[in-house]
Amino acid sequence: MGNEKKRALTVVDVQNDFCPGGTLAVDHGDEVVEPLNKLMDDFLEHGEPVFKSRDWHPPQTKHFSDYGGTWPVHCVQNTRGAEFHPSLLDDKHIRVVSKGLGDEDSYSAFDGTDLALQLQRLGVEEVWVGGLATDYCVKNTVLDALKHSFRVKALKDAMRAVEVQPGDGERAIEEMRAAGAEIVESQERQEQEAGAGGR
Repeated sequence: MGNEKKRALTVVDVQNDFCPGGTLAVDHGDEVVEPLNKLMDDFLEHGEPVFKSRDWHPPQTKHFSDYGGTWPVHCVQNTRGAEFHPSLLDDKHIRVVSKGLGDEDSYSAFDGTDLALQLQRLGVEEVWVGGLATDYCVKNTVLDALKHSFRVKALKDAMRAVEVQPGDGERAIEEMRAAGAEIVESQERQEQEAGAGGR
């Protein structure tokens, strides 16, 4: 394994407010939990870093429509809506990155956080990204990871879109692909592991 590129998994914003019943629910948002849990288990088992990002907004922020922004109130610090989905894997080795602490939109897990620095210190070369939502936080996280010179695999079956405009999700996937991300299915990881024995 010594000459393999080091990978990390970033699970973006799988929080109650973005899942069915939340204040900014993504259709079928909870369906990302199962494939992401399998991947988190797999990465942790191989000693590879796992990050979970979360929106962690103050009660009043220009990000919210009540204060001049775009979105309804969501993921306010220390509320149930800001908690990770209850079925999402929790483990002491998973690192949590909090974003959106001020008035900025902070769609990307790299916005105003030290995620890039942590990945670089860990020697990570390739970042796998899934979560919510395809057309906002996942897309921006993928694009920022590419800007930081990481190779990126975006997990098509482990993300769901807000779709403010119909087709936003597919357009986001095309934008990620055009920027240099590889669009993959989460089970590719298991297939890689199966084939690794022959290397």
